[in-house]
Amino acid sequence: MTGITTDEPVGTMTSTPTPVVRRRRRRRRRTGSNILALVVSVIWIFPVYWMVLTSFKQPWNVLNATPEFLPRDPSLQNYVNALTQTTFFTNLKNSVIVVALTLIFAIVLAMFASAALSRFRFRGRRLILVLILAVQMLPGTALLIPQFLVFNQLGLLNHYIGLILAYVALTLPFSIWVMRGFFLAIPREIEEAAQVDGANTWTIMWRVLFPLVAPGVIASSVFSFIAAWNDYLVAYVFMKDQTMYTLPVWLASFAVPNQPIDYAAQMAASVIFSLPAVIFFLIIQRNLVTGMSAGAVKG
Repeated sequence: MTGITTDEPVGTMTSTPTPVVRRRRRRRRRTGSNILALVVSVIWIFPVYWMVLTSFKQPWNVLNATPEFLPRDPSLQNYVNALTQTTFFTNLKNSVIVVALTLIFAIVLAMFASAALSRFRFRGRRLILVLILAVQMLPGTALLIPQFLVFNQLGLLNHYIGLILAYVALTLPFSIWVMRGFFLAIPREIEEAAQVDGANTWTIMWRVLFPLVAPGVIASSVFSFIAAWNDYLVAYVFMKDQTMYTLPVWLASFAVPNQPIDYAAQMAASVIFSLPAVIFFLIIQRNLVTGMSAGAVKG
């Protein structure tokens, strides 16, 4: 009499986790992820919190050896000192002019360049792409001396246009690569349908392609704004007149050699300097998320 044989090895058992066990595992993983995210968030936001906290402290209490996580006798005098005892409004005007024109020039040039490199076939196109990528890989400080020498010969130092051209050269390669990816994702059938309807090249560019690459425009504008707004080195080297300095140079002016540093006023100035960037991002955040979500859906 023969016994019953099975394909499974003797002594092995397979068990499937029950729904309760699976829910517990998912809950543990989610709890661990939340704890890790909380720790990372606290580490990231603590310097910002300390900067804002210090800006409300009394100057004599800033360098206290015992840390205080809530301000004692909070005061707005540091903000008053930062705004009234310095050239803040002049430097703010310079930053707004330079950053606004940098955004306009960089976005417009990047749109035309990325459209040409993605929608047209011509000799040398791959070489141009490689050169753009090579320029993007170079650090900005490596281009500072050549730019200074060229702009000095052209008489562009200590002028808005020189600083704007330097920032455009800094942000343009990245903007071109970002927008080129959005242009490549647009089906050519859309352009062909517009041509059948009688639209010319400019109409197709502004009425058809531009709305579809709007997420790329917004992403490029964020990068260009942050790069131009936060730059200190180029503005300090290219602008010799103190009335032409931008806000990053103004922020560094609180540390004067051979003089005590007013850390409380400097922290208040840092908060003031950070606000425009935060406001700019909050304004475009919804459009950025909405546009990128819409661009990911093929209709």
